[in-house]
Amino acid sequence: MKKFITALSFFFFLFISSAVLGQEVQNNEPKPSLDNGTIESQFDYLYRKSSSYQEYKVVKKTFYQKIKGNVLDSMQGLKKDLADTKKLVEVQASEITNLKSDLETTNDNLISVTKEKDNIKFLGFPMTKSSYNSLLWTIIFSLVALLLFFIFRFKSSNSITVQAKALLADTEKEFEAYKAKALEREQKVRRELQDELNKQKYDTKKGKK
Repeated sequence: MKKFITALSFFFFLFISSAVLGQEVQNNEPKPSLDNGTIESQFDYLYRKSSSYQEYKVVKKTFYQKIKGNVLDSMQGLKKDLADTKKLVEVQASEITNLKSDLETTNDNLISVTKEKDNIKFLGFPMTKSSYNSLLWTIIFSLVALLLFFIFRFKSSNSITVQAKALLADTEKEFEAYKAKALEREQKVRRELQDELNKQKYDTKKGKK
C-alpha cells in the first residue's frame, strides 16, 4: 500500500511538472495579434476575433483599419524592394555592356596582333608572341568569366524582380477582393438590420391597432 501511494505521488508530481512546463513554454510564445506575424496570420487572427452574424463575420472598424495599414505597409515594402532590385539590375546591365565592349576590343586587338611578328611590344615592353598570346588569352578568359558571372547575376535579379511583381500584384488583388467582400457584407448586414427594424415597427403599429 505504501509503495502504491509513493508511485501515485510520483506520477502526480510528474503531471504537475509537465503542466507547469507546458504553461511556461506557451507563455513564452508570441501571442497572435495584428501587430506581428505574417499578413496571412493577421487575417486569421482578424477572422477569429470578429463576431459572427448568421453566416457573416462582423469586423471591428479598428481591426479593419489596422489590417489595412499592415497590408499597405507590406505593399510599400515590396515596392521599395522592387525599386532597389530594378536599380541593381540597371547597374549590372551597364557593367555587362561595358564588359562586352571590353571583350570586343580585346578580340580586335588579338586579331591585329596575330598578324605581327614574333617579337612584339606590349605596353612598351618587348615579349615573344607566345608570351603575349598567353597573357592576352588569360585576360580574355578572365573577362569572359566576369561576363558570365554578371549575366548570371542579372538573370537572378531579373527573376527576383518578376517574383516581386507577381507577389505585389497578388497582394493587391487579395486586398481589393477582401475590401470588396467586406463592403458587400457590411451593406448586406445593414439592409437586413433595416428590414428587421422596419418589420418591428410594422408589428408595433399593427399591435396598437
